[in-house]
Amino acid sequence: MNKIEFHKVIPDVFSQRTDKLASDIWCKDVSFEKGRLYLVEADSGKGKSTFCSYIMGYRHDYSGRVTFDSVAASTMKVADWVEMRKRHIAYLFQELRLFPELTAYENVEIKNKLTGFKTRGQIAEWFDMLGIGDKFGSKVGHMSFGQQQRVAMMRALVQPFDFILADEPISHLDDANSDTMGRLLMSEAKAQGAGVIVTSIGKHMSLDYEKVFRL
Repeated sequence: MNKIEFHKVIPDVFSQRTDKLASDIWCKDVSFEKGRLYLVEADSGKGKSTFCSYIMGYRHDYSGRVTFDSVAASTMKVADWVEMRKRHIAYLFQELRLFPELTAYENVEIKNKLTGFKTRGQIAEWFDMLGIGDKFGSKVGHMSFGQQQRVAMMRALVQPFDFILADEPISHLDDANSDTMGRLLMSEAKAQGAGVIVTSIGKHMSLDYEKVFRL
């Protein structure tokens, strides 16, 4: 997949507004291309999570069209979305969605078993790179939120992808750990020639964004 496009998309919740939406995305024609780096900034309540949900196919409460290489999201079946999420779009959830009763490694490996994309040794290298090598066998429920964010990042990356959507990826990290996560993200994206879309309502990764959108 080479391109994600929004064609005059407006969430149903905004459709009755009488004032003009001051947005670079809603009601506009916008494209995200493979191999490029984007930042989507938003104030709270402007639809950042909604934007992510439209790309991932979790919600369809909008007018306009979302397309993937000209294929409309509205025409896609369950099997299409399964393939999309497994092979084409990786997603780092803002709320992380980890299993607290499993270890950090098990949370990454549970997805890696679906894709067979990385070896145990490669994942262990990521843990060391992100400064949590000592947490490899620790239960996620006993880790700090910042540590959990790093585990969630690794889990998002253990699959092939044309795009990765990173929703608020570093909200609880200091600058050093944020930079390390950014390097890992960009290294994996570059290896796959993938596009990167980072969303934020505040602190975001310090990367060389090619395009910045305001929701």
